[in-house]
Amino acid sequence: MIVAATTSDIMDRSRIGSSIPDVRFGLDLSAEVVIIDISRDAGQVAEIRAAMPSARIVCYGPHVDDEAADAARQAGADVVLPRSRFFRDPAAAIAPAER
Repeated sequence: MIVAATTSDIMDRSRIGSSIPDVRFGLDLSAEVVIIDISRDAGQVAEIRAAMPSARIVCYGPHVDDEAADAARQAGADVVLPRSRFFRDPAAAIAPAER
């Protein structure tokens, strides 16, 4: 599975990279999963959804920012999680939900 993360935060990159070793940082149009930090890049959700309609978009952000979380969902995010929950296990956070 090809995973891309758009975050530029060095600490987030380190934590994501240690949990998802093959992650590609920056936008990769061949990615099947895109991770977006909505505290920095909320505006990218709609653009990425338009460019990559079949990608799974997983967003994370501050647990107190309900407005940004709702906006990300409306823009096409598949999953929106509080930072703490996302970073508890990033690999699990990007996994498709079991049906």
